Amino acid sequence: MLITDIFRLATRMFRTNRSRTILTILGISVGIGAILFLVSLGYGLQEMILRQITTSEALLSLDVSTGDLENLKINKDTIGDISSIPGVEKLSPLVSVQVQMGVEDISSELTANFADSNYFRLDGTTLKKGSFYKDEPGDVKKVIISSSALQLFNLSEDEAFGRLIRFSIFLPEKEEDKIIRESVELGQDFRIVGIIEEEGSNYVYLPFAISEKMEIFDYSKVKVKVDRKENLDIVRSAVIDKGYIVSALSDVIEQANQVFGIVQIVLASFGIVALIVSAIGMFNTMTIALLERTQEIGIMKALGATSLDIWNMFLAESIIIGFFGGLGGIIIGMAGGEVFNYGVNLLAGALGGEKIDMFFTPYWFVLLIISFSTIVGLLTGFYPARRAARINALEALRYK
Repeated sequence: MLITDIFRLATRMFRTNRSRTILTILGISVGIGAILFLVSLGYGLQEMILRQITTSEALLSLDVSTGDLENLKINKDTIGDISSIPGVEKLSPLVSVQVQMGVEDISSELTANFADSNYFRLDGTTLKKGSFYKDEPGDVKKVIISSSALQLFNLSEDEAFGRLIRFSIFLPEKEEDKIIRESVELGQDFRIVGIIEEEGSNYVYLPFAISEKMEIFDYSKVKVKVDRKENLDIVRSAVIDKGYIVSALSDVIEQANQVFGIVQIVLASFGIVALIVSAIGMFNTMTIALLERTQEIGIMKALGATSLDIWNMFLAESIIIGFFGGLGGIIIGMAGGEVFNYGVNLLAGALGGEKIDMFFTPYWFVLLIISFSTIVGLLTGFYPARRAARINALEALRYK
């Protein structure tokens, strides 16, 4: 029997038993759609969270700090030493000190971080509002502040921009085995140009050039960017051998990916339960089709059809049902995701929140799920096809 003949006979079910076939395909589609919806939700949440906390440069960066402040320092000599390690592309130091910040008649103590523009890229810092300052003389009086610090001065985010602020920096000095704090005024003409979304920490970023003018050459930590991912562990080991503490954002991302992987498996499990139920319904449909067409199978065998032809015909039917079930599942899953996402964004807009995209479906997963549904159809139709192929022609002709 030709392949075209097998295909024509296999698709005859859409004409003879249209309602039952469509309902069977719909059952498969619901199971596949549930898997696609839940897994896409898991991927979407993962992408949304990771996109907010990292950039491509941040994934290639290391945080170098020291736990021994007495005997081990991070200074210009350290910068030169680390930069000579093969694989290191750029470095960006950070100086952290305590300051007293004043806005009009309100003042409060918080942490000041002196950093250049490269540090924000290597750290993966994103702004909620405003812009970053540049490493130019005209930007030396610009600062970036956390949203939590704004609350100390009863300032809204819109009110913060353009306000003149002043700083007094506390520089620790050691005198007769006692640490004292010397206060240095920086003036009153600084202004906020950017706001970082941060609810649990009060800090402000100032241009790194200010710390150099104040001759602060002991750094709190330094960002080290490697040229490619393969050198990340090599550079890390080299820096650790020098006695420094090294951490990487990529470690956090890897742990987060592992957690999201587990979440996706759990979510997919719920969809698989629905798919198993629909597969049982498909198995029942193919079994009923076998009983209804027993005499037809006998006639086909009497006219010269082989057991292999009968086998191929039933398998073709189940594969077609599985394929269209997967195709319908993709439509249901994506449509359900769009509707759910629209509802969430509608609610977020009504409550004053930002719009988000909670669903992400990789292209490879779409191809995988179509292949998976087709395989489910193949496996479901395997037993009915085997049983149909073994039917005796004479017994089939007498069957009623």
